[in-house]
Amino acid sequence: MNIGFDAKRIFHNKTGLGNYSRDIIRLLSTYYPLNHYFLYNPKVSKNVLFPIEKPNVIEKVPKSILNKFFYNLWRQINVVKDLKKDNVTLFHGLSGEIPIGLSQSRIKSVVTIHDLIFMRFPHYFAYLDRIIYFRKFKYAAKNADLVIAISEQTKQDIIHYLRIDARKIRVVYQGCQDVFKKQYTAKQKEDIITKFNLPEKFILNVGTIEPRKNLLTLVKAMEHVETHLLVVGSAKSSYAKEVKEYIISNRLENKITFLKGISNQELAILYQLADIFVYPSLFEGFGIPIIEALYSKTPVITTQNGCFKEAGGPDSIYLKDPEDTMELVDKIEKILLKEDMRKEIATEGFSFVQKFNDDVIANKLMDVYQEILS
Repeated sequence: MNIGFDAKRIFHNKTGLGNYSRDIIRLLSTYYPLNHYFLYNPKVSKNVLFPIEKPNVIEKVPKSILNKFFYNLWRQINVVKDLKKDNVTLFHGLSGEIPIGLSQSRIKSVVTIHDLIFMRFPHYFAYLDRIIYFRKFKYAAKNADLVIAISEQTKQDIIHYLRIDARKIRVVYQGCQDVFKKQYTAKQKEDIITKFNLPEKFILNVGTIEPRKNLLTLVKAMEHVETHLLVVGSAKSSYAKEVKEYIISNRLENKITFLKGISNQELAILYQLADIFVYPSLFEGFGIPIIEALYSKTPVITTQNGCFKEAGGPDSIYLKDPEDTMELVDKIEKILLKEDMRKEIATEGFSFVQKFNDDVIANKLMDVYQEILS
């Protein structure tokens, strides 16, 4: 079977949507090697985010001068002609979009929708961006044969905001990259401790520094907790500036360290070194960092509502109010002071996270494809 994919994020996005898209191709090409996977990339990549190493994975780029110049037009419309030439049986839009006119081409399609945060929290997005996102997602969800939601929470949002029938939606969870599933040696861990001058004990937080991620509440909690906080994520936003100004005005510089631009292996080792992973986000489509922490056997504190229990399982620690600083302080202190509790949470979390293993996700994706084609 020839399966086509919108590959923009595979080749041009280093983080969330790119990681998801690359992982999908890795899983399918490994567990279902008899298929051919065509990756439709709108423009040649300057950075090699996804080296193609398997004969059943084929990158496709615009051929004509017109399509090379208007590469977004090719991705959104003209790519359908290439799908036909390549005898593509099924097309998967990996990030909420499918080409216009695909449904008239007799090529079956599925689209993954990760979240509708721009609908839930419109004040975080520019008005024009919200209009564009809504039209793209609505068109894709309406015209695709099936819709994949990455969580039950996202499924309910698709039903509510896009008015899509629940019978058309399938939930297929995300996993995480292999690098977070490996056990690293004492020497590798010591090298990371030395490289980043890390304290013996620390709390870890991972993610873009923006209001929805709610880092400021965690920073405020550090005033009352005797440990160190390590934050991994981009700190270029106005919210990041607000967080850093709070740190300076409250003399917390010696208790909080920011890192960015680290490799995935370095991040994986940081997860394994951390005493607790704290993720007080207000809302997510799923919450991949939670999965990464559970594979690392690191106990998780996160938010009770939304999708977080789907990712964290029954044994992670949940906040009733993620903006309640003292509730967060109480949860952190309990885990830090009770080593047996910390080990038990980590063990149970690692057992739970096996439901996101590669073979499970690959099989569920193929089940969706086969359902469409049948």
